[in-house]
Amino acid sequence: MAQSNPSLLFSPVSPPFGEKRSILGWLPFLWSQVAFPGKTAIPETESCWRSWLLLIVLPGLLLYPRLNFNLFEPDEGRYAEIPREMLDRGEWVVPYLQAEPYLDKPPLLYWLVMVSYKLLGVADWSARLVPACAMHASILVTFAFGKRLLGSRAAFWGALALSLAPGFITVGRLLVLDGLLTLCVTLSMFAAFEATRGDRFKWPWWLTAALACGLGVLTKGPIALILVLPPVWFYRFLGGRSVRRLWLPLGAFITVMALVALPWYVAVCIRMPSFARYFLWVHNVQRFLTPFDHQRPIWFYGPVLLMGMLPASLLLPSFLGFLLSGKTKATEQRTMEMSFLLLAGGWCVLFFTISGSKLPTYILPAYPPLALAIGAFVTYRFRPGSRILGGAGGLAWILLLIGHHVFLPWYANYRSPMARPDEVARLCGDPATTVICHPRPCDSVSFYLKRDDLRHYRSKDVEPFVHFLLGRERTVVLFTHRHSLDGFHHFLPPNLHVGEVSHQGLGKVAGVPDRLMEELGNLFGETALGLCDIAVVERTP
Repeated sequence: MAQSNPSLLFSPVSPPFGEKRSILGWLPFLWSQVAFPGKTAIPETESCWRSWLLLIVLPGLLLYPRLNFNLFEPDEGRYAEIPREMLDRGEWVVPYLQAEPYLDKPPLLYWLVMVSYKLLGVADWSARLVPACAMHASILVTFAFGKRLLGSRAAFWGALALSLAPGFITVGRLLVLDGLLTLCVTLSMFAAFEATRGDRFKWPWWLTAALACGLGVLTKGPIALILVLPPVWFYRFLGGRSVRRLWLPLGAFITVMALVALPWYVAVCIRMPSFARYFLWVHNVQRFLTPFDHQRPIWFYGPVLLMGMLPASLLLPSFLGFLLSGKTKATEQRTMEMSFLLLAGGWCVLFFTISGSKLPTYILPAYPPLALAIGAFVTYRFRPGSRILGGAGGLAWILLLIGHHVFLPWYANYRSPMARPDEVARLCGDPATTVICHPRPCDSVSFYLKRDDLRHYRSKDVEPFVHFLLGRERTVVLFTHRHSLDGFHHFLPPNLHVGEVSHQGLGKVAGVPDRLMEELGNLFGETALGLCDIAVVERTP
């Protein structure tokens, strides 16, 4: 009797096509033999140096120049200020914001920004360089694995579609966690797929996937694991291959991931015992099940994805026809590798669709696999050297270049709390001056003024807010909502009065009528995206 080979943990199984078969039992046959019957592409080893050069230069010109625009509130201000305070403290375990522990997120992004600060100096552009590099690396990783899965031409068009997707490449210029998470998930997902496809299980790829997933858990928590493993499992099941005897690979995956991520989690729990419940339960489980913030309708990610993947999303009607077509040429292009890409991207979108909290950047990890699937369709639909593709790609790149280097910096500076830096520094720059933010934080002011003592009182904290003001002769208040100063006068006690007021809200744009400016203000609102008023509150003798 032949002995079983331990490397064939995922060997194909012959589907039972007996008469008594459940609907679930027919799914692998329908998926692999009807929906995606195409043959696997032969992995390519040639250098494709022109493709590599284009994918280094074109996204690079969109990502790296002019990163020194003012920080957006609230996320960018917060994620720039936390590593600045950690660096000042020499702290590498507990994140700090306004001199208080900030336990909402793990520290990998903070660590990388701290290193950037150390090497390049503390600045908005040096902080943004970290996510920009991560997003650029995601594009290159997508191309590298796409060559193995689909061939060089499909991989190039997929990576180029990713480079031109405004919902992807524009986020790369912003200091948010999702760019770094996308790199970790993309590398882990593709490496895990490479390990499990074919007849032999490839341990080096599997351990690489576990390492990248561990870094993802250090970036944003368990969501990295949730986005990586289910698509791999569904691919094996729908491909008619055995999903049994997974305990050894799964155990090794969890072990490596834990070795990467667990030391920090243990260290922070020792220092801050409340972290485990607050982060793991409140910010992961409860935030998923109960929409306590960022509530959006169920269809929210539909338009987000369509607009975010322009111009590639214009091909959606033809792409759907390609997936449903029975033509021989179309079915030959619909490989199981393409099915994995659709599973991976679709799972990410589905997971966050059923989540109680939704933001456009949450589905960023879905972009690389979906872009590769579109790249495979492009090789079927268009001939090499297509002028339509070249013209559309060139136009999209020029528009993004203008948007990234002209409009985005202008808009950030226009909406920034530091749009009038001299005025803000005059009123808030003295460390002896007590500064309060109301009703939302304004961390970019802390970053640019290098202060870590800005207090924050929400709208519902009126009583402690007034009590704090009564305990000081003079306090500077940053009002981060356009109606907050007016409302403040209503609960102001007689022994407090507002002295100097400096309006910091949206200013007039040259050439735009006042009426239109008012309507735009009503539409977008002067929230914490732009500091509205600075008021000096004094206690009456």
